[in-house]
Amino acid sequence: MNENRNKRIVRTSILGIVMNVLLSAFKIIIGTLTNSIAIVLDAVNNLSDAASSVITIVGAKLAGREPDKKHPFGHGRIEYFSALIISILVLYAGITSLEESVKSIIHPETPSYSTVSLIIIAAAVVIKFILGRYFVRVGEKADSPSLVNSGKDAMLDSVISFSTLAAAVFYLLTNVSVEAYLGIVISAVILKAGCDMLMEIVSKLLGERVDYDKAKAIADTIREFHAVNGVYDLVLNDYGPDSFQGSVHIEVPDTYTASDLDKLIRSITLKVLEKHNVLLTAIGIYSINTQDPHVIEVRKKITDIALSHEFITQIHGFYLEEDIKSIRFDLVVSLDAKDRKCVYNEVVAAVKLLYPEYRFNVAMDIDFIASQGE
Repeated sequence: MNENRNKRIVRTSILGIVMNVLLSAFKIIIGTLTNSIAIVLDAVNNLSDAASSVITIVGAKLAGREPDKKHPFGHGRIEYFSALIISILVLYAGITSLEESVKSIIHPETPSYSTVSLIIIAAAVVIKFILGRYFVRVGEKADSPSLVNSGKDAMLDSVISFSTLAAAVFYLLTNVSVEAYLGIVISAVILKAGCDMLMEIVSKLLGERVDYDKAKAIADTIREFHAVNGVYDLVLNDYGPDSFQGSVHIEVPDTYTASDLDKLIRSITLKVLEKHNVLLTAIGIYSINTQDPHVIEVRKKITDIALSHEFITQIHGFYLEEDIKSIRFDLVVSLDAKDRKCVYNEVVAAVKLLYPEYRFNVAMDIDFIASQGE
C-alpha cells in the first residue's frame, strides 16, 4: 500500500514540475517583453512551485525507507519536514515579491501587452487552478501534507495569475498601470498562505490530537471483544502520514487469568492492525470487580459524584482493596476547564468526605480521543 501511495505522489509531483517549468518559461518571456513586473513575479512563483514538487518527491522517497537501527519507527515524519520546507519556500517567494513590488513603485516601468501575452496568462489561470485541485485531491487521498500544500499553493497561483490578467486589462482600458501595487497585494496573499501552511505543519510536528473519528473507530473495534468493559487512555503517536503506533488501557473482569489476558491482548492487537493499520505496542489492564456487591455500590456512588461535575468527562480504572481500605481510580478532567487541578481537588475532596475511612490514590487524566468541545 505504501509503495502505491509513493508512486502516486511521485507521479503527480513530476507532472507539477513539468507544468510549472513550462508556465514559468512562458511567463518570464512575456514578462520581459512587456515590462510586466507582475508577470515576472508570477513566473518566479511557478519556479518555486516546481521546487516544491521536487521536495515532495525527495520527501516521499526518503519517508518510504525501511526502519533501521537508528530509526526503528521508520522515516515517515520526513514528509512533514518536506511540507515545512515548502511552506518556507512560499514565505520566501512572498518576501521576494514584496521587495520587487516596492522597487517597481519607486522606479516604475510602462508595461506593453499583446493579445498573445494575455491569452497565455488566461491559459495559465485555468491550468494552475486545475493542477492545484488535482494536487490537493491526490494529496488528501494519499495523506501527503507536502502534496496538499503544493496544491494549495498552485490554486493560490491561479488567483494571482487572474489578478495579473485583470491588471493588464485595466491598463489597456485606462492606460493606468497598477501592477506594482497589485504586486504588493499578491505578496501579502502569498505571505498569508505561507504562514498558514507553516503553522499547520508545525502543529503536526508538535503533536496534534488524533482525528476523533479514527480514534473512535479503533476504540469501537476494541469494544467488540466481549471481555472488554471499557476502553481508555488511547494514545496514538504519529510517525508520518497514515503511520501510527500507540497504546491503550482496557477494563476487563477481575476473574481473567494471565493466560486469558495474553490471548485477549494478542487478538486485539492483530484486529486493530488489520482493520485500522495501527500498531498497538502496549495494552494496559484495568481490573473491574464483578463479584463484590459492596465494591460495585461504592464504584457507582463515586462515579455519580465525579460525573456530576461539568468538567469531569470520565472515571475509570476503579479498584477497591477492602483489606487495606484503599481505593484507586483515574479521573479524566476536561481540557476546557480553566483550572483542571482545582476541578480535580474538588472532586477528590467530595469523594473523601463520603468515604473518610479509605485512602485514595486518584490520578488526573486526559481523554486523548475526546471530540473537540468534548
